[in-house]
Order: sequence, then structure tokens, then C-alpha cells
Amino acid sequence: MGFCINCGQQHPDNIRFCRFCGTQQPGEQLLARLRAEAEQIRMIMQQIQAQQAQQAQQGYGQGQPPRW
Repeated sequence: MGFCINCGQQHPDNIRFCRFCGTQQPGEQLLARLRAEAEQIRMIMQQIQAQQAQQAQQGYGQGQPPRW
């Protein structure tokens, strides 16, 4: 299930136009690319969080900003 990019109503996958507002929906190629980019961002965020947790365990952040 997906959501309309204009009105936010839920709709089945693989539709070309929203049945509520009539707005054309993105094609499967664009959706696949966006999903891949979202997964990359999710992985990067997990890596950043793991690094921050590791730094906190090593004593960083005790009143001093990290040295970049």
C-alpha cells in the first residue's frame, strides 16, 4: 500500500493516479530509486548512531565538543 503524494490518502501499489484527488503518482522506477536511497540513508544513520554510542563509551562528550 502506498500514499498519494498530494492528498496523503492510502491507495494500492502500482496505480498511476490517485482515486481521491486525481494526482499522478510516481512510477515504479522512481519509487524503487527512492526506496534504495532511503535504505542508504537509514544505514548511514545507524552507522552514525553506533559511532556516537562508541564515543560516549570512550569518554567523549564530557563537557567538551568532539574534535572534528
